[in-house]
Amino acid sequence: MPIRVAVVTGSNKGIGLATVRALCKQFEGDVYLTARNVGRGEAAVKALNSEGLKPLFHQLDIDDLNSIKTAAEFFKQKYGGVDVLINNAAIAFKVADTTPFGIQAEVTLKTNFFSTRNMWTVFSEIIKPGGRVVNVSSMNCVSGLKKCNLDLQQCFRNKNITEEELVELMQRFVDEAKKGEHKERGWPDGAYTVSKIGLTVLSVIHARRLSKERPNDGILLNACCPGWVRTDMAGPTAPKSPDEGAVTPVYLALLPSGAKEPHGMYLSDKEVQLW
Repeated sequence: MPIRVAVVTGSNKGIGLATVRALCKQFEGDVYLTARNVGRGEAAVKALNSEGLKPLFHQLDIDDLNSIKTAAEFFKQKYGGVDVLINNAAIAFKVADTTPFGIQAEVTLKTNFFSTRNMWTVFSEIIKPGGRVVNVSSMNCVSGLKKCNLDLQQCFRNKNITEEELVELMQRFVDEAKKGEHKERGWPDGAYTVSKIGLTVLSVIHARRLSKERPNDGILLNACCPGWVRTDMAGPTAPKSPDEGAVTPVYLALLPSGAKEPHGMYLSDKEVQLW
């Protein structure tokens, strides 16, 4: 029997680290903690070692296409592909950050949308039959969608939206944010929010494509909200611990063999949410 393998991006801290911790306890196979910074990644592995857990480490910077390709080739050569992929890596500017909003928009969407899209473009080739793919989104995508104008809402809710159309919308947001026109053009005033709307819609598109192109492979791909979690990103007053935040991503990663659903859905607290 080939060894099964799970990969979690951006997992040296926060929800990603908690997800690796849970998978080490529940997933039958090798679990890879990944980080762009080797030192921080290896330190996180040692911290989990001290808890009696044995994750493995591989460098992976989702903002670097060569890094993505190198990692994919490693998993292909060593394991014949990947059984579980959790796209957790993301960034967010603090509310008090004085970086011009146009720059915040460009930087945030680069990582949270465009680079995560690159992850799928490369790793989709090596997801094994029966694989599970989880895109960690945010509750902001639900509240943020309601703040978009009706035209944008219709675009994002269109079940037939193409990846090209979505990419165009995300780029349009960045361009309009740089001109200071995003609010008057109907966008919410939050780059993180827009990036997560994009990621959730992207999940729907990729799930639809999987059903069409690999209908017999039983791969399930979903987006989820971990909840408001105490992390560097969300701050110390959030109600959930990182381990509690990891519950839904891990639930989706470990959907039983033969399961047909959820697929192409957005979940929170292990429940499918309409948005």
